Amino acid sequence: MPTSTFQVSQEAPDSPALDVEKTEVEQVENVLPRSPYQSKEPGPASILNWLQKKNPSPQFLADVAKMNETELDPGKVKHVERKIDLLIMPALAICYMFYYVDKTTLSYAAIFNIKEDLHLGSSDYSWLSSLFYFGWLGWALPTNLLMQKFPLNKYLAFNIFLWGILLMAQAASRNFTELAVLRVLSGAAEATADPAFVLITGTWYTRTQQPSRIGYWYLANGFGIALGGLFGYGIGHIKGSLPSWKYEFLIIGALCSVWAIFMAIFIPDSPYFSHWFTPEERLIIVSRKRGDYNSTDTREWKPAQVLEAFIDPKTYLFFLFGFTANVPNGATSNFGTLIVQGFGFDTFQTTLMQIPYGMVIVAFILAAIFINSKLPSGYRTLLMALTNVPTVVGFAMVAWCKGTAPRLAGFWMTGASNATFVLGLSLLSGNVGGQSKKAIASAAIFLGVAIGNIVGPFLFKTSEAPTYYTGVVGCLVSRALEIVVILVLRVMFIMSNRRRDRAVAEGRIRSNDQFTELEDITDWKNPAFRYVTVNLITCSCVTVCILTYPDSSNSPIDVVEMALLKLLC
Repeated sequence: MPTSTFQVSQEAPDSPALDVEKTEVEQVENVLPRSPYQSKEPGPASILNWLQKKNPSPQFLADVAKMNETELDPGKVKHVERKIDLLIMPALAICYMFYYVDKTTLSYAAIFNIKEDLHLGSSDYSWLSSLFYFGWLGWALPTNLLMQKFPLNKYLAFNIFLWGILLMAQAASRNFTELAVLRVLSGAAEATADPAFVLITGTWYTRTQQPSRIGYWYLANGFGIALGGLFGYGIGHIKGSLPSWKYEFLIIGALCSVWAIFMAIFIPDSPYFSHWFTPEERLIIVSRKRGDYNSTDTREWKPAQVLEAFIDPKTYLFFLFGFTANVPNGATSNFGTLIVQGFGFDTFQTTLMQIPYGMVIVAFILAAIFINSKLPSGYRTLLMALTNVPTVVGFAMVAWCKGTAPRLAGFWMTGASNATFVLGLSLLSGNVGGQSKKAIASAAIFLGVAIGNIVGPFLFKTSEAPTYYTGVVGCLVSRALEIVVILVLRVMFIMSNRRRDRAVAEGRIRSNDQFTELEDITDWKNPAFRYVTVNLITCSCVTVCILTYPDSSNSPIDVVEMALLKLLC
């Protein structure tokens, strides 16, 4: 295709590619009025209509379709992507830091005597830790639906503002009941975070860029832990009329709400309308994703796919993956400071010990990303299992070593499991076919995450303080089982791939070089589907090979495009 200087059109010409591009562009939305690319939708003017996300105008869709007929200038694309990185990545990183700090503020309040001040019973603190995820689980579906109705960034900013308000309100709690209600509401508000962060990443970045960008903003998890330690140390030295834990809630909550206001004002909701980009740059942002399609994006709910999801063993293994990974997370997020304090540190020393813990997490994630990029194909799931080994060893050191130094080192080593999560982010998307089936599989992981975080705190018994032996061993066992789940998934993927490759070699499946529009079918029904356990080399183009059964009258069967596989690069 020729490279040309693209001029934004003033009218929207008819284009056969219009419907194709609309699928992509409708993923990005905005609420700001007077956009030259905002469609003028019919209906009575109202505040609700103004707040709801708007589809791009036909003119914008036509301009994207026209640009897709030309080869993009690599220099311009690189310039635009640099601007996106400078705008979006810092914003998501700061959001994720607040997400983690907000979620773990209770653990710092615990070492500043909130349990004594509120007269919490033996199991009340565990309930306060778990109730957060009851709210998270209960509001997960509604908030995902609302994200489809309202501009993504504005809706996320609104929820972050609520995080801060609810956190500040917790400072006014006088007993277990009041704090419990606020913890449930806080969990509900934070249910927006993970899916919103991933959707924003998908809005601005191509499929090949998404895994690395997700890894970059997930690094903020480690920085958030370190920042939380600094906040705890500084806030603990405030000499005021209120207990230190109240200042913890008030200050962090206020900072969170202030950031939400800044984000709502300055971070755009969509690529196609933003004062940070010129009209041509907005088109380039969308047009450079022209090769990202990997299957038909349909909202049709298919009962056959749902049934297949429930009888597919992978669905239950995905649930176990989410569960085993988050039993320790729910425990250490709320009892981590108490565990460290039990090593013999005072309150302020305990807060400072969280700083190296956060940096260890950052180091493990960066190391995993680097090693994954250098390994030959076929080792991704093995690397996931390997990064969990230091976590298992770390919990063993906490449980059975004598002396402060080895136990503290063991606690820091448990942060290695964060690298496992980053490596596993694409595990689902690359190994389940069919939109309805993928939705069920995703829900299975989500359910496992929520239940794991609910169960984890109850492994830590007040009667066992400060060693919490049962809880630490429980975390060790859970991480060990997570390794088993990962390896079982790997064996299932490899065996299935070999069966399908053998069928091709024996002539029971033959290739068809004619390109056919991709269909929404599952991995079981698609003989061309290959499960991904590897770190693949990024390809410069999308290659599609359609496979058909010899006895199917040459009816086309969907295949996994390289664009889908590239997601795991």
